[in-house]
Amino acid sequence: MSGVCRSMSFLTIKTLKDATVLSPCVWFVSARSKFSKARIPQELFTERSKEHEKYGGDPEQPHKLHIVTRVRSAIRRPYWEKDIVKYFGLQKAHTPVIHKNTPSVNNQLKIIKHLVRIQPLKTPHGLPAEEDMADTYINSKGELIVRRLLQPVDKKAIES
Repeated sequence: MSGVCRSMSFLTIKTLKDATVLSPCVWFVSARSKFSKARIPQELFTERSKEHEKYGGDPEQPHKLHIVTRVRSAIRRPYWEKDIVKYFGLQKAHTPVIHKNTPSVNNQLKIIKHLVRIQPLKTPHGLPAEEDMADTYINSKGELIVRRLLQPVDKKAIES
């Protein structure tokens, strides 16, 4: 390094200004851009608000619960995917299971997204009360339906 500095000190400013600048090697530039630039298409990084319209969701008011259904087998899948399937209780295929819409749950569902179908749980009549939980069911559209049973009328109300 010191030898390079000594040789540079002997050069005059005029010599340095008149020197031709060499262009970088073509093979070096192409190899550098090949390994340093991302090869992921830019359209994957676009805003995903369009997908909310496609799936009927609202980005401002996300759903609180997922209906997760396993639609493909976990046979011949890695052990970590089998563990996640077992953790979510999806051993039996085509049986819906309800989970919260939280980032930790979503990160694990992302790992097995090719094995499951995820739908939002819609509550068109609102969340059921504790006493109505036994009379609820989920229809094929992913809606939680509450069968409201008629309550017996008080005899005092009938007499008056």
